[in-house]
Amino acid sequence: MAATDFKDYYSILGISKTATPEEIKQAFRKLARKFHPDVNPNNKQAEARFKEVNEAYEVLSDPDKRKKYDQFGQYWKQAGEGFPGGAGVDMGGVDFSQYGSFDDFVNELLGRFGGGSPQGGRQAYSYRTSTGRPGSGFGGFNDFGFQDPSTGTTQDSEALISLTFAEAFAGVQKRFSLGKETIDVRIPAGTKAGTRLRVRGKGQVNPMTQQRGDLYLKVDLQPHSFFQIEGDNLVCEVPITPDEATLGAAIDVPTPDGLVNVKLPAGVRSGQSLRLRGKGWPLAKGGRGDQFVKVAIAPPKDLSPQEREYYEKIRAIRTYNPRSHLEQIKL
Repeated sequence: MAATDFKDYYSILGISKTATPEEIKQAFRKLARKFHPDVNPNNKQAEARFKEVNEAYEVLSDPDKRKKYDQFGQYWKQAGEGFPGGAGVDMGGVDFSQYGSFDDFVNELLGRFGGGSPQGGRQAYSYRTSTGRPGSGFGGFNDFGFQDPSTGTTQDSEALISLTFAEAFAGVQKRFSLGKETIDVRIPAGTKAGTRLRVRGKGQVNPMTQQRGDLYLKVDLQPHSFFQIEGDNLVCEVPITPDEATLGAAIDVPTPDGLVNVKLPAGVRSGQSLRLRGKGWPLAKGGRGDQFVKVAIAPPKDLSPQEREYYEKIRAIRTYNPRSHLEQIKL
């Protein structure tokens, strides 16, 4: 394969190859915020970078996928140095020479195959049989084998489908290729991570009975750069200035429906949460949960001479001591 095929996911996230899971997560969140499409509207370069960062995180955040990726990287390096196709090279029992390109390897690693979606691009979509044996994700149902009906096991299959926050929030229709068959799957609004969606009659085929089980789609929700889900509610953190915290203010806060003007009470504390009713995650029975806005006081790092002068004046005349209650504390 060409040397340009290989993508260095560690470099993409700006981390070392010995990075811890927490360091990987922190690097991803920082870059996701920077290149998120909402922050860079109509910027194709930022959109491509965002997808690249997501792909790198999806691989390196999973211990098994990371291990295989590291092995593949070693294979690619050795192949570039001249060994013939990887033949006879022990890579932990994996024959990487079967892949014609890096994309072939990643598509199988992430379970991608078949057609795209209305949003474009291939979806993370990998099969697992009802017995728990992972399928290859390629070539149709015959690749998965079958269980004898006399054993009592079903012909159901399970697949992992990756959704963005926007897709899960509003609902979306996905189109997939299962061998020679194309199916459309409607994902309902408000779908959460871990949800199992049933698609009747699209599971494995038992060659002995010609009966098909059902396909269960297990939802994996891609992390968002601003919102997080807690139960039926959305949680976010918004920075405010010291004067806004002291005097109160009206600030614009992002919600799934757009910016909403929120009134900050005077004296709001850092870490305090404000509730926006009905702005949270869609509920199965209709309606929405709430959105909780956690405020974080962010002091300015660079002060103009006039700002510094006024802050010093405030400090000189300030009567409030937030630590006065600590004077009486003893062991």
